[in-house]
Parts: sequence; C-alpha cells; structure tokens
Amino acid sequence: MSPTPRLAAALAVIALLAIVLGPVVAAQLAAALAGALIADAVAARQPPRAQRRMPRIVARGIPAALSVTLPDEGAVRGRRVQVRQATTGEIALAPQEAVGGLDAQLVARRRGRWTMPPAAVRVAGPLGLATWDHRAGEETELLVYPDLPAARRLALAVRSGAFREPGRQSRGPLGLGTQFESIREYLPDDDIRQVNWPATARLGRPMSNQYRIEQDRDVICVLDCGRLMAAPLSGGATRLDAAIDAATAVGLVADELGDRCGTVAFDAAVHRRLAPRRRGGDALVRAVYDLQPAPVDADYELAFRHVASSKRALVIVFTDLIEEVAARSLVMAVPVLARRHEVVVAGVVDPDLDAARWTRPAVELDVYRAAAALDVLAARERAAARVRGAGARVLETAPADLARACVAAYLSAKARARL
Repeated sequence: MSPTPRLAAALAVIALLAIVLGPVVAAQLAAALAGALIADAVAARQPPRAQRRMPRIVARGIPAALSVTLPDEGAVRGRRVQVRQATTGEIALAPQEAVGGLDAQLVARRRGRWTMPPAAVRVAGPLGLATWDHRAGEETELLVYPDLPAARRLALAVRSGAFREPGRQSRGPLGLGTQFESIREYLPDDDIRQVNWPATARLGRPMSNQYRIEQDRDVICVLDCGRLMAAPLSGGATRLDAAIDAATAVGLVADELGDRCGTVAFDAAVHRRLAPRRRGGDALVRAVYDLQPAPVDADYELAFRHVASSKRALVIVFTDLIEEVAARSLVMAVPVLARRHEVVVAGVVDPDLDAARWTRPAVELDVYRAAAALDVLAARERAAARVRGAGARVLETAPADLARACVAAYLSAKARARL
C-alpha cells in the first residue's frame, strides 16, 4: 500500500485547522482521515483481473503489439487503474504506461531469449487516498528471431521470378537450372543459348529448351561469432546480426528451390552445427537466432574442418575482413574448403566509412577522419585480395544489401553449375 498526494494534502489541511479549531477537533479529523485511509486501502487491495497479450516470437526490429486489458470493468469502476509494463534493455516499448489499460508497440533490438517481467497494475481507492500495486500475469519468455519478414520477401521474389540482381537482366530459365526438361516455344527474354536449332528447323518457328530447376544441392552458412562480428552498425545492430539475417534469407530461398541447407557457427570453438537437410531454413533459424558475438578470435581452420568433408556445396562464410593481419588465419584456412567446395566470403562495409571518405571537410578534424577511413578501406581491400587469391569469392556490401547479395551469389552459383 502507498499513500497518495491527496492524503498528504488532507493532512496538511488538518494541521492548519489544528491552529484555528484546536487540537481536539484536529485529532478527531485525523482519526476520521485514518479510517478513510484504511477503507480506501482495503478497496484498493482487491486485485483487478488483468490479461496481457503479446507474441512469444518476434523478429528483430519489427514492431509487435503488446496489450494489457481489464476485462472485468465493473470490479474497478470508480477506482483509478494505472498499468505499467517494464522491459529489459534489449526491448523497446512505447508507451510503457497508460491509464485503464495498455496498448503498446514492442520492438526488439537484439536477437535471443529475453524475459518480459509481469505488468504492474496500480489501483487507487475510491477516495484517492491510497494505492495498491498488483502484478498482471507472470514472467514470459520472449524469443527474438532474425528479420524473417525481409527473408520471406526475398524467398517469395525468387519463387515468383521477380528477383533481380541490380544491373543485370534475367536470362530466363538458365538462371535457375541447367538440367534439360522439354522443348517449348521461344520467348522474347530467352537466352540465345536456349534455342534448339534442330527443332527450330523442323518446325519452322523458334523453339527453346526448357531447363529444370536443379534440386538437392547443398548450401552451408558458416557464421563467425568471434570478436570482429561484435562491431556495431547503425541502428544498434551488430555485424553478426546482419550476417544472421542474410543466412536466414539464404536458408529460406534454399527451401523454395528444393536444396539442402545447413550451418556451422563458431568462434574459438564450434557452437552450432546443422548438417544440410531438406527444408532446412526453419531449422537454421532455430539453431542460430540466439547466437551472440564472443570476445575471442575465431578459429577458421577448426570450423572449416567440420565442413571440408561434406558433399560439394556452396559455402558462404560470414565474417569481417577488417585488415590483413586479422584475415591471415582466414586466408590460411580457405584452401581447406576451396579444394572441394565453392566458397564465398561475405561481410558488410560500414556506411560511416564511405560517408567519412566522401563528405566534404568542414573543419580540420574531417580531413583526419577521411584519411583514417581511406586507410581502413585500403586495408580491407588488401585483405579481400588475399582471400580471393586463396580461392574464395569475396562479397562485401552495405548491411541492408547483404541478404540480397548472398541470395544473388547463391543463384549465380546454381546457374553456373558450381554446386
């Protein structure tokens, strides 16, 4: 039970009346006020029946609805009810407090398992002299997944044929398969290599080969969870967040194309390993959604040994090529994979570096920022060149474009029959 400002004001009035009316009258008024306080506290002590509704699974950065309602309005009629929902630092909620109920937007800033505490319901007595705090519901575990809506949009674009690489034109069926299936009428967007010249000569009209989408290919997403992936990006996300979003998109696209998808997550040790499997996109999400970067160096050789003996696959290594020294262990380990697999090393470029490089200097400090950005970008390019020399393709994009770029690399590898 907690007193209210109204009770303090009443006590102040009684104190002033004691000077005018005397202590006897003031004592009687104080006794009456004490009785009113007890009655008000007893009324406020009765807990209201509150219900909290919130999803158990949300996607990072995607708003979700949270509500606390009071279905039994008659039980709290005449009493002021204030609802407040506390959160952890990883969860943003707006608004956090309301009167009579709460309708709020919940946004998770980080992936993982988080606990939402019960809502607090503060009930004031009919006279407004006392309040009582009650708990609404119990602690609830909230699972924060990667950006699944964006990944599903990419998978849907691939399924419908709407996926396009920027700057490239679609080449028809060759972009999704090379296994011959049938002969059909020529279409305007068919590649000239699809034309079946003997059939065209026999029928007197252009005919094209129809190619079947290749299935049962393996894709393995290798996730570096070491210290380099803890570097923050704009919006509060880390490099590992961007990598897991991209791996999720690749996994869901592999499901659409009938391929097998697996993953290996590591830092100094291998923490998660999922063998390639059919319909493996959902399993990949459940396996990696709660991974967090660790303050240790990544052991690429250890992780690659878990992949090297697998069936030939497209192996996408999500890491950060910050400079040559940090990339040395990666360069030494890439040949372990490149002998058997198609290897893509994918990472993000910090947009702040490009901004510092291209922003016109306004003060002397801006010149030093631009020079430092140029040094970092030059070191990244040298590291990328060494990785290419070791036999891997290097893919570096802005964080928002990483998922699309990895999906495009996956489709390109299928089109070139590299899997």
